[in-house]
Amino acid sequence: MSTTTVKICRHQQKNYTKIANIGGAVILLLSLWSCTATKFQNAPVTWNTYKNSRYGFEFPYPSNWNTLPAPGNYDGIALVSPQNEAVEIRSWAVNLLPESITTEKNSKTTITPNFQTAQGISGVLLVEIDQGISLMKLSLIQDEVEYYWQGRSQNQEFPSYYPLFYYIAQQYRIGE
Repeated sequence: MSTTTVKICRHQQKNYTKIANIGGAVILLLSLWSCTATKFQNAPVTWNTYKNSRYGFEFPYPSNWNTLPAPGNYDGIALVSPQNEAVEIRSWAVNLLPESITTEKNSKTTITPNFQTAQGISGVLLVEIDQGISLMKLSLIQDEVEYYWQGRSQNQEFPSYYPLFYYIAQQYRIGE
């Protein structure tokens, strides 16, 4: 059985994580739980696959989830749970700007990957706990494109959706 650890990271100067005292306990429990629950298993779930033709990424999602209107540039998708519209899955991609535009000379920020998809692509998986909303966010970079996937829900429901979100993040694929 593989062991995966969810780390809370900082990206450049943005602080992606606001953790209240109770949020820290939730993170610890979710991190420990993820070490033993690496596969989402729920027999009645049937799956669809979202495929993005513009950026060549795909991921499975429960077939009964509803899609929100797509952005005009077709860079991604948003899905909502049929039971609760506050529970969302989103995914999108962006082209990276040339390094000469985005960084000053001799300054580079590197983020150590802490997650690997079933396809074998390394990335960063963040779990953010805030006052009302919690989310899991996956970031991958390949061939001058940055790919994002996230699952979010209200704090009290997040432990129930965590296995689903984690499973989908593992199954995220980039065209070969």
